[in-house]
Amino acid sequence: MKMKKVMAGLLAGLMAFSMVACGNKSASAEKTDAKDTNNDGKFVVGFDQDFPPFGYVGDDGEYTGFDLKLAAECAKRMGQEIVSQPIDWDAKDMELESGTIDCIWNGFTMDGREDKYTWTDPYINNEQVMVVAKDSGIEKLADLKGKNVVVQAASAALDALNNDDNKDLKDSFASLTENPDYNTAFMNIDSGAADAVAVDIGVANYQLSQRGKDKYVILDEPIQNEQYGIGFKKGNDELKDLVWDEVKKLDESGEVDKLADKYELDKSMLCISEDKDKTENSDSAEADTEESADSTEKEADSESK
Repeated sequence: MKMKKVMAGLLAGLMAFSMVACGNKSASAEKTDAKDTNNDGKFVVGFDQDFPPFGYVGDDGEYTGFDLKLAAECAKRMGQEIVSQPIDWDAKDMELESGTIDCIWNGFTMDGREDKYTWTDPYINNEQVMVVAKDSGIEKLADLKGKNVVVQAASAALDALNNDDNKDLKDSFASLTENPDYNTAFMNIDSGAADAVAVDIGVANYQLSQRGKDKYVILDEPIQNEQYGIGFKKGNDELKDLVWDEVKKLDESGEVDKLADKYELDKSMLCISEDKDKTENSDSAEADTEESADSTEKEADSESK
């Protein structure tokens, strides 16, 4: 009988230890999953490979771009291997939801998508603009009446044109055609198949630098002002915070400016430090308010005495 009690006690203790071990393993796995979607030590960035200067195929056949190099440096600092995963832009949400990619990082417009993803703070101020051939005679948006306009499918430029604010502009076009990428869109301008392309200002500047600035004109009137952010699966705040902390450190060290120079990105578009400035200004304002309140109290005490 005594032996049975001893055996029962040992069995109960073993079961309790096993439950604790499993619980700890589960908690550990959950924490790892938040940082590394597939638990494989890789940070997988989904991007459009035809979206220079943010993500594209370089002359050496390798993926490169401002966003991809910034992501690679973040991955390195987080101790993870970077994987630049080209995706069909139409399928970006499916890729993110399925866990195939950890985030969408490639000139990804936040405006109008605020509730669909877990976002970092914005890092680039962007504009959607119209590009036309220099000899087209088109000088302003109103001149696009009766013209054929092209835009990338599922892009922020398309969203901007579908916005109620631009309804009259869109309705004035003879046609609005969705192209699979901006290389195709600019080829349509060159061939005369299209009169204008709606595109991000950063992409427009890059395309013009590569194709010849003397061949095109960017209209002065923007279609829409917006901001870029890094989009994560809804609820993945831990990975978002880890990545954004590294982005801010890279900005403070001057590495972001160096990448902007390398990829000919206008540094005036960068806005990573703007939130920091706002926070510092807010803290300063609060300090001034507290100091003013203390001064008022001291004056009141002095008067009462």
